[in-house]
Amino acid sequence: MTKKPVRHALNMLALAALAASGMAAAQDKPVELRFAHWLPPTHSLAKTGFEPWAKSVEAASKGSIKVAMFPAQQLGKAADHYDMARDGIADLTWINPGYQAGRFPVIAAGELPFLIGKPGPGSAALDAWYRNHAAKEMPDVKYCFAHLHVGTIHGKKPITEPAQIKGMKIRSANGTVAAFVSQLGGTNVQVSAPEARDALEKGVADAITFPWDSIIGFGIDKAVTHHSDMRMYASDFVWAMNKNWYDKLSANQKKVIDDHCSNEWAGKVGAAWGDSEDAGQAKLAKMPGHTIVPVSAAQVDQWKKAAEPIYAQWMQAVQQKGVDGKKALADLRQELEKRKAN
Repeated sequence: MTKKPVRHALNMLALAALAASGMAAAQDKPVELRFAHWLPPTHSLAKTGFEPWAKSVEAASKGSIKVAMFPAQQLGKAADHYDMARDGIADLTWINPGYQAGRFPVIAAGELPFLIGKPGPGSAALDAWYRNHAAKEMPDVKYCFAHLHVGTIHGKKPITEPAQIKGMKIRSANGTVAAFVSQLGGTNVQVSAPEARDALEKGVADAITFPWDSIIGFGIDKAVTHHSDMRMYASDFVWAMNKNWYDKLSANQKKVIDDHCSNEWAGKVGAAWGDSEDAGQAKLAKMPGHTIVPVSAAQVDQWKKAAEPIYAQWMQAVQQKGVDGKKALADLRQELEKRKAN
């Protein structure tokens, strides 16, 4: 006699809770998420990463979060995107920490030459590792996730050995690559990706470190013709969110954002963009006037040997920030090994 009424009462409570949850989700105040980046809207990352993420957020929030894209430096210069998220100029930004060399030394580990070979698992490894450091190194923003691309060097003539860099003017992808170029006797040309083609065409730069398909996406294939076939470097990227914007969300909306600021999304975006970038090598090989330059295993060993002091410099830089560089690098290598990202 007593079991039925109790069971009935519990069922009614469960239904009421579900109904309340549904009403809360339905009543979430509509908000706009201004997502700023500095790539062309047609860029492969925009199509394989930004847009799928935005559509997934909108669907998961049942339309209460609308994502408005601001590409191509519409809200600010490429190097300013971290501060734009901090200051609320945008609600979410895509930043290259390496554009402000020395400001974010810990995440620069992902930029170390010849450390990471596979962008998908490499992105997941970098993100998992950096989650232990992000709150301290990027305290002004809500960290969403990190990912990376892997690139090489492209020039107006073949480049196969580190000794060739001496006397050359190189547009470097980030501060770590810039330090490497300087050590090899080259001169760094500090311009963002959208400005790189102009620097090369005007002779301000002789070569550029860049991923494969973006050479085409930014029109840089009009300025360089020789592309070294090696996995030379990686560049790290962080999706950074304005804290005040996030704090004003409902509990349901916060869960949607948290679910999309995940290690799973880091790996997903890194893999999708990485595959798209790598496909650019075959495209360039088919383009008239372009040469894919072979680099032998012995030559790669020369590059790796030449890069050893850059690892020591990184350890020293993070040591000054109170981070055990030796342990941090070992932890990152362990994550990379676990995910077979080398």
